[in-house]
Amino acid sequence: MVSSPPHDPQLAQTLVLDELFDLSLYKALRGVTQPDVHMTLDELIKVETSHLAFWQKFFELKLETLDLGRRVKLAVMMLVCRLFGSTAVHLVLEAIEVHGVRKYLALWREYQGQSLGEALHGILMDEFKHEDVLVTELTKRKINAEKIRNIFLGLNDGLVEILGAVSGFFGAFGSATMVLIAASTTAVAGALSMAAGAFLALNSEKEVKTTEIARKIFLGEESDILPMEESPLGSAFVVGAAYIAGALVPVVPVLLGANDAIFSVVTAGLMVIVVSTILSFLSGMDIKRRIALNLIIITMAVSVTYAIGLAAKHLWGIAV
Repeated sequence: MVSSPPHDPQLAQTLVLDELFDLSLYKALRGVTQPDVHMTLDELIKVETSHLAFWQKFFELKLETLDLGRRVKLAVMMLVCRLFGSTAVHLVLEAIEVHGVRKYLALWREYQGQSLGEALHGILMDEFKHEDVLVTELTKRKINAEKIRNIFLGLNDGLVEILGAVSGFFGAFGSATMVLIAASTTAVAGALSMAAGAFLALNSEKEVKTTEIARKIFLGEESDILPMEESPLGSAFVVGAAYIAGALVPVVPVLLGANDAIFSVVTAGLMVIVVSTILSFLSGMDIKRRIALNLIIITMAVSVTYAIGLAAKHLWGIAV
């Protein structure tokens, strides 16, 4: 009998603690949710209890207390769920499932043909056949996660674009008043442009779907195309408002008296970290990687636009 290769102690601890975290989260959520969610949470608790016991036995590692980082994460999630109610609960459940599936799939690809790969195969079957189905059934009629993601993407776009504008205008004008006027008009124009784009795109999609449904009805064919529930006008308003909200982040320091771009950069950087964390959590992406990528993007945006502003000032004699 061929013995299995030794397992990475760090990976073993991570897998056990992750299952313990999910179990602790589901138990905590049961105490703050409405009865219509309890049945789903009870099923999730049952599955997570079996997963935790499985990994503890597999790795011969008995961990029953969360580490500090996971305790803080649990406390933050519970605070958000208490503050924002059922919508936050549904988003958290969906995000936890997305993270779990992506994590286990990546590990399964890495450890195929080994004992750990076989164990991961069983866990993934549970995720796909049971947990994922439970969460999908709970959330599909309660939330529009895509719309929520679009809100944060709009925030991110407005923030980065207007931060670049503020930096460039400071480089060119050096006057807080001129920067404020230029950045504000740019923000309004950008918001109107994005809102119009969202309206036209969704309106076109709605027309195409309506025509296709009518065609199938005329031909007596069954249609699997669902009518659009999202209002193009409503979506345009949400996108435009989210853009303006993001644009305010670098503009507010100028309103409060900042005479250079540094305060706008700092506030925008902090907001980017918050937005990146939320987006990464909702989409299952690596949080640290997304934060680093977005910080690099705003650093490049600030550097390039400020350099362009300085060049415009010196080459074309812009003065205020």
